Amino acid sequence: MTSKRIGVAGLGVMGTAIAQRLLQCGHHVSITSRRRDAANALLDAGAHWAESPAKLAADCECVIVSANHAAQVESIVFGENGLAQGLDGRADGLLVIDMSTISADQTVALATRAAGSRMGWVDAPLSGGAPAALEGRLTLFLGGAQSDVEKATQVLSSLSNRMTHLGPAGSGQTVKIINQILVGIGLFALSESASLTSRAGLDPQLVVQALSGGRADSVIFREFFAKFANLDYTPTGRIENMLKDMQNAQDLGRAVGLPLPFTSLAADLNRWLVSRGLGDADIAATMEFYRGA
Repeated sequence: MTSKRIGVAGLGVMGTAIAQRLLQCGHHVSITSRRRDAANALLDAGAHWAESPAKLAADCECVIVSANHAAQVESIVFGENGLAQGLDGRADGLLVIDMSTISADQTVALATRAAGSRMGWVDAPLSGGAPAALEGRLTLFLGGAQSDVEKATQVLSSLSNRMTHLGPAGSGQTVKIINQILVGIGLFALSESASLTSRAGLDPQLVVQALSGGRADSVIFREFFAKFANLDYTPTGRIENMLKDMQNAQDLGRAVGLPLPFTSLAADLNRWLVSRGLGDADIAATMEFYRGA
């Protein structure tokens, strides 16, 4: 694999895992974040610090953006000292790979604006979380122009063993919403059955063994059932982010005139958890809904 100069903007759980994996694959990785202390482990591993996204744009072939909200993506790309401001003096443009999860409409608007600033845009929302990123087995949903996607896959192949180009910018985000409906509703089925397992005094690992291979089996079941049952809240994904995804799904449903009752229930349950101060907690904290029952 040819080593590339890759920037990573945003060092939350996912951004950190993405940068770590790219370093392990031998790429020259530059990083930036609002908090310098979030970068310490990556700097020790060989990453290079950039004082701003603009500096990333000046020094890198492409920049991966990993943020929680569209406003953060916009700030990284077009804000003060953003990527767009780092293009002065570059003969070529910059490829932006947005691995955040935001709405398709927001993505189209950002991609259109980026095109006017000599930036190509690929939305590449992911499924699999930090553990899959560290092992290079993310599932990615790609949206963008064919030429930009071809360039992006040369970088993303270090992170993913399954990528699908679904259409123009925004297409990847639409499929991510579909993915999150399945996951977001499924997490409550998981927490409900894990809670029942605990109340019944069963061994969660034996339940996983018993159900694996049957119709109740799934990747999410095998990865998270015992974690939920054991109240293991080690960070893998935040409840607040899941609420955002459910709200994006509701918005899309309204836009196309489709009722999404189970999605709405999952949104309300996540909203309840956020109202109890659990927005920053791991998704396994959905178990808290049942602990007081």
